[in-house]
Amino acid sequence: MKYTCTQYREEMVLLGLKRRLSEPALNTEERKRIEKEIKKLEAQMGMD
Repeated sequence: MKYTCTQYREEMVLLGLKRRLSEPALNTEERKRIEKEIKKLEAQMGMD
C-alpha cells in the first residue's frame, strides 16, 4: 500500500488533536469539539 501525503497529513492532524485533548486547561465545550473532530477524522481514516 502506498503511503500518501494526505494520509500523513491526516495522521498529523489527529496527533495534534489528541495532544490538545490532553491539555488540563481545556474547557468542556472545547473538549467536546475536539472529541467530535477526532471521531470524524478517525472514521474518515477507517479507524473507527
